[in-house]
Amino acid sequence: MEYSGYAHPLPNYVHPVPQPPGYIPPPTIESMPAPQRPAGCPPGLEYLTQIDQLLIHQQIELIEILVGWETNNKYQIKNSLGQKVFFAAEENDCCTRYWCGPLRPFTIKVLDNYGQEVLTLNRPLKCASCCYPCCLQELEVQAPPGNPIGYVIQDWHPLKPKFTIQNERKEPVLKIEGPACHCKCCSDVVFEVKSVDETHVVGKICKQWTGFLREAYTDADNFGIQFPMDLDVKIKAVMVGACFLIDFMYFEQK
Repeated sequence: MEYSGYAHPLPNYVHPVPQPPGYIPPPTIESMPAPQRPAGCPPGLEYLTQIDQLLIHQQIELIEILVGWETNNKYQIKNSLGQKVFFAAEENDCCTRYWCGPLRPFTIKVLDNYGQEVLTLNRPLKCASCCYPCCLQELEVQAPPGNPIGYVIQDWHPLKPKFTIQNERKEPVLKIEGPACHCKCCSDVVFEVKSVDETHVVGKICKQWTGFLREAYTDADNFGIQFPMDLDVKIKAVMVGACFLIDFMYFEQK
């Protein structure tokens, strides 16, 4: 009898079970459970129907700290309980990241806990100027990919960051207004989300202070987004895109 090296056969749970091609593991206990998708909700955005705030944590890249070489941004998107809702990753080439810096065009793909792409964010290349109302920044949000559901359009203002959130028909739905000085030390930077007539504050996008060392040596930022619970899920998704655009425009180091 040939000796196998074991006194008894190993139990089944010790041996890895082969999986078919394309297998995606189920979400872990740290992930937000998927609610039922209501009618008219794009696939994957049903998570947004049950939350009124999101936490966005940009991942720290070691190569950026050591050599200062800009890499593609990656973000974890969680709910207020710390459960994972989405994962977002920038797709760009090294030349564009190096030569265009924070002004670079980008495509950010947002995946759900099953690895399915639920959002695509596209930012075209445009120059930045606070002196002339030309070539203002904009971002298109698609859900599912290829189907535009909204836009983030920069509004010209000589002092303050201002944006308009539009629906799929390019009709204004909300306004965003930031502070005149967004370089605050030891405190959060708040961008207020307002009604179209700018008379009521309905939410905010907050760039959170992460500590001196992280702020000084990395461009990995943390954000919080608050919006009304009953806000259209498509507009909630566009607000996520607005957060990424604000990050690139005001908090990415060259």
